[in-house]
Amino acid sequence: MTSPFGPASHLRAAALAAVTATLLLGATAEATAADNPAAGNARAEAHKAAAAPATVDTLARFFARDGALTRGAAAPRVQRETVEVNTLSPEFVAGRPGARIAELEFMATTAVASDGQKASLWTAPLRGKWQVVNIATGDDETRYFAEGARKLPGGTVFREPQIDAWYVADTTRVLPLDADATRAVGAGGTTLAAYAGRVRAAYADKLPGTAYAQQGKAGGYAQGAPDGTPAPAASATPAAPLAAAGGAALLALAGFTVVRLRRREQP
Repeated sequence: MTSPFGPASHLRAAALAAVTATLLLGATAEATAADNPAAGNARAEAHKAAAAPATVDTLARFFARDGALTRGAAAPRVQRETVEVNTLSPEFVAGRPGARIAELEFMATTAVASDGQKASLWTAPLRGKWQVVNIATGDDETRYFAEGARKLPGGTVFREPQIDAWYVADTTRVLPLDADATRAVGAGGTTLAAYAGRVRAAYADKLPGTAYAQQGKAGGYAQGAPDGTPAPAASATPAAPLAAAGGAALLALAGFTVVRLRRREQP
């Protein structure tokens, strides 16, 4: 079973963890600006990074990567909305009183090519400035954010990374937004208390600091590398990784990481 917590969880592609773990661990603290009036400014800065000329140039190369269209014809359009991407909180799983169900992981903005291809630009604060740290195919982040707002206005849209399930929750209930979530909690959703019990039973023994995590199992982290960068530990089980389907196909473009494929895990 792949652990959904610890440094590796901050990007769904395990192959990216060594590159971006430090980035997104720092982002978690700074990005809690989403909880106060500065949230609008944070989103604006994140969108500014997503729409920067250098990013658009990288998007053109990204959309033209398979030869379906030329770089010049890609004509990327960065959409206006930037959304917060939340992930199931370890504190909630641990049952800490008052813990929020999810915590901000990064922000996302969708870009569209002239032929209809879509990509999600992931942004996080680095050295006090919001920057693009990853590009992934598709528009999962903004699409599920919009679906959650329609299904439960005012709720928190979040992802349970262990099973790649998307939900929306308020103070009393948790509703599914995709097939993985529906399999987990049913089409009608479940109560917040019942969901808390489910994730605690599934993951509490795999949180940071547990024996499971300390053994570096299933995507956990071993001791830091000589340069201090967390080093991915070898998985002790053959469970499906949090990597992109077929392995992460990475393109080092414009100084940040690009994921060409998303993981699609079947039960």
